[in-house]
Amino acid sequence: MFRRKLTALDYHDPSGFDCSDETHFRNCIVWLEDQKIRHYKIEDRGNLRNIPSSEWPKAYEKYLQDLTCPFGVQERKEALDWLLGLAVRYEYGDNVDKYKNCPPLAASGNGDRAVDPLINLDSSSPDFKAGVTALANILKIQRHDDYLVMLKVSCMRVYIIPECAQVVYFVTFPNVFTRQAIRILIQERLSPEAITKANQNREGVPVALDKHVLGFDTGDATLNEAAQILRLLHIEELRELQTKINEAIVAVQAIIADPKTDHRLGKVGR
Repeated sequence: MFRRKLTALDYHDPSGFDCSDETHFRNCIVWLEDQKIRHYKIEDRGNLRNIPSSEWPKAYEKYLQDLTCPFGVQERKEALDWLLGLAVRYEYGDNVDKYKNCPPLAASGNGDRAVDPLINLDSSSPDFKAGVTALANILKIQRHDDYLVMLKVSCMRVYIIPECAQVVYFVTFPNVFTRQAIRILIQERLSPEAITKANQNREGVPVALDKHVLGFDTGDATLNEAAQILRLLHIEELRELQTKINEAIVAVQAIIADPKTDHRLGKVGR
């Protein structure tokens, strides 16, 4: 499950690693911190290095908190996969020139054809499973052994509409829209063009969210804040729409407010 990332990080035994084995797991965590992540100073790694200690789980929990890992101690596979991903990013950052010159994969002969971004989706990938699990936790969806089912349920609960930049919640949602919802998200929000546009600096006025009343409570502070931001963005779009409507009204009035009379069509008397 983790062999690809462990191999990329030059782990001594990527094929024989067993996440369910407590010794293997603890040794891997210590190795990642010592060799790749290096978040702690050397003198501060004592508790984490003390693998046989009964206090090691507490040291590991604190380690995840210090790294702001989105997964907890109970989510062993997800947390380990997240740590491996972090280590890969640090490894690349330390050796940019080395990996920058790696030859690219051979381009396909059908490069001009539109490719469905979901075709190469690997549902068995640890990254995919960790992402779906994180999404399910946010939406408070019960876990399922089949991660594709969890993804489908998540898409039924949340459907992203790019044209309106809003998040619409539905109690039920037709299954036929599941793939379309994911495809729209990838193509319209995660494409290089969309990311470049989103990163463009826009002048604005700082807004204190705590001074704006949301009007409802989702039960989650993070979701409440996101809903406030989306509402403010929606109000801004409505104002822009009203401005364009006013401009259109003015343009029409300029044409019809001063009508020209054709005296040749008029007549006097009966």
